[in-house]
Amino acid sequence: MRCFFTDRDGYDRVAAEIRKRATDLDDLLAQKREQTVREILESVRKDGDRAVAFWEAQFGWKGCRPNRLRVPERWRRQARRQVPDATVRALSQAAERLEFFHQQQKRESWIVEKDGCRIGERFRPIKRVGVYVPGGQALYPSTVLHACVPARVAGVEQIYMVTPPNESGEVAPVLLLAAEMAGVTEIFRVGGAHAIAALAFGTQTVPQVDKIVGPGGPYPVTAKRLLYGMVGIDLLPGPSEVAVIADEGTPAEWVAAELLAQAEHGSDSIAHLFTPSGPLLKQVAAWLQRSAPENLLHAEPPGGFTLVKTRNLDEAVRLVNEGAYEHVAVMTRDPDSLRDAIYYAGALFLGDYSSVVFGDYLAGPSHILPTGRTARFSSGLSVHDFLIRTSLVSMGPERVTDLGRHAHVLASFEGFQGHAKAVMLRFQRNNAKKKATAP
Repeated sequence: MRCFFTDRDGYDRVAAEIRKRATDLDDLLAQKREQTVREILESVRKDGDRAVAFWEAQFGWKGCRPNRLRVPERWRRQARRQVPDATVRALSQAAERLEFFHQQQKRESWIVEKDGCRIGERFRPIKRVGVYVPGGQALYPSTVLHACVPARVAGVEQIYMVTPPNESGEVAPVLLLAAEMAGVTEIFRVGGAHAIAALAFGTQTVPQVDKIVGPGGPYPVTAKRLLYGMVGIDLLPGPSEVAVIADEGTPAEWVAAELLAQAEHGSDSIAHLFTPSGPLLKQVAAWLQRSAPENLLHAEPPGGFTLVKTRNLDEAVRLVNEGAYEHVAVMTRDPDSLRDAIYYAGALFLGDYSSVVFGDYLAGPSHILPTGRTARFSSGLSVHDFLIRTSLVSMGPERVTDLGRHAHVLASFEGFQGHAKAVMLRFQRNNAKKKATAP
């Protein structure tokens, strides 16, 4: 756990510490991982199911075979009976709230006429989407919903899910049930970089998709980065992040619990507090000392806990904007007064009762959010990620002469004579028609 004081350490030094993220691009381990992933991608591209089964057997399910990649349909039919009723109700509530939220994001095509020209945009859903859901020993049915519900609301016709099975090749019924609720077309029991490759290239069993979404560990994320351009990619998520802005009106235990909740994702998680209250900072530090596991208390920066005493709330907001965090929780007396000042955040949670945990499960927005300061230029997963936007242009003859002259000037200036001629042919013909019909 690290503590900084802007009046003692200086704002610029604290801001520089906040901007740091684990960028192991030059690290030997990262280089070896990328080399391995490239080998996996190439083998799947060449050998399809056989390569996918080989790599799955190497990393997880020893009994994987090329003809066993698809989850049997009977497993999906039986899943509901194998999940506790309370869990079913909670998943149903989450799915309902996610659908309501994402329905508000739907876009309608539009077209307007201006001076004899029609211009507009057409929105259509992507046809085929692949969803990666982490699995194996840990289970994340919430991720199934948070990735797939926005796709279904957008109108995606085919949603293919990949998730690593346990060592016996089984996929937990709760994941299968969540997939049913979210409208998943087919499920394949395979994970890792080879699952991403299967979706990108297509195999004898796994269909090729147009876009891949969902979180994952270092190997799937590396595969997504390397395949971007050949297939659409949503985000390249890293360790979980939370920043809390709090004042003396907030219970210290609540603040500590908010930091601990997101730090549960791993020792590389980032959990930062910004407060102008010295007493609150000390109390939160004491709660963390009593409650946090050793690996979180002593995590190497930039992961773990960082507590910052600021001169005022405005300075706290400035530092949060420097960090551009995945989650930002505003736990102050008047959270709405800071809402618009927080410029960069994957998701913003306003008020003491608005725990980030609600966003993780059933507040409404997808919990697949930008990390590593990428909230400066990207946003969380939404309906927009599953739509193709096409510009529409229809020129009427009445404006061809006028606009054609301007287009001709610009094309000639840039040295594109073919462009200039294409426009000139149109307004010359238009002028000839006008002369022929003139009295």
